[in-house]
Amino acid sequence: MTNTTIKTATESDVAPIIDVLVLAFSTDPAVRWLYPAPHQYLDSFPPFIAAFGGKGFDHGSSYYADEYAGAALWLPPGVHSDEDELFALLRRTIGEREQTEAFALFEQMGLYHPTEPHWYLPLIGVDPTRQGKGYGSALMRHALIQCDLDRLPAYLESSNSANIPLYQRHGFELLGTIQVGNSPPIFPMLRKPQ
Repeated sequence: MTNTTIKTATESDVAPIIDVLVLAFSTDPAVRWLYPAPHQYLDSFPPFIAAFGGKGFDHGSSYYADEYAGAALWLPPGVHSDEDELFALLRRTIGEREQTEAFALFEQMGLYHPTEPHWYLPLIGVDPTRQGKGYGSALMRHALIQCDLDRLPAYLESSNSANIPLYQRHGFELLGTIQVGNSPPIFPMLRKPQ
């Protein structure tokens, strides 16, 4: 899609961006492992988005495509997810047994994060009715320009194996597979600056 317009989110874009990400992740293996019941997912995933990637709104590194067809929340170097809020949310919204595996999964994810300065993509998604039309690629290209200008790597974890080819087309390399207990696999990926 050559005519996709990518915009930087402002305060008025926060709610619609969270909405499109909720739609985009409604069938995501890892997210639905955390929140399998529809009401649980719809109640808990919006604050999860805010804790996991919401700091991108504060740092001008959250983007959306064409009237919220898709969105990406990037965290610039030195900015991290709000882990305190994220873990408090998980303690409130999932069972004790599930918490053990979820916290172990996040611990394993942390082991793959680069130690050098990098751009981190906690969340990217496209409205399911608009997938396959190039919005994800347009969002990715837009942010990777800044990564390359900064000469910094980009890092993400793919929570859906179907998305790995998209990320590979944009220069990401698979680092391994993370799986804890009965969790679905998570795929950490790194892209060197180009």
